[in-house]
Amino acid sequence: MEDERRSKVKKGSLAVRVGLEGEEGGFKRFVIPISYLYHPHFRRLLESAHEVYGYNSSGLLKLPCSVDDFLHLRWLIERESRGSPSKIHHHHPSLSLHTC
Repeated sequence: MEDERRSKVKKGSLAVRVGLEGEEGGFKRFVIPISYLYHPHFRRLLESAHEVYGYNSSGLLKLPCSVDDFLHLRWLIERESRGSPSKIHHHHPSLSLHTC
């Protein structure tokens, strides 16, 4: 069943594995739009993934980030993609997420 679920990723989406070694709850799988790969905040997370895992990783793209921080990052990206006017006036100190 899990293998079947893993194979069902919509076109234009990407499955990623998020979590930190020793983090309570372990790793979690997310399906994200490919457009995230071009977002500056997400690109910083990809650079961290390269530093931690390198380019020769098999399986899902692994992101070295706590699940909570990833959910916050995803929320920020989604809010910006909707063109929220508050993003212009609001500084995001949490963008330097401690685990992302």
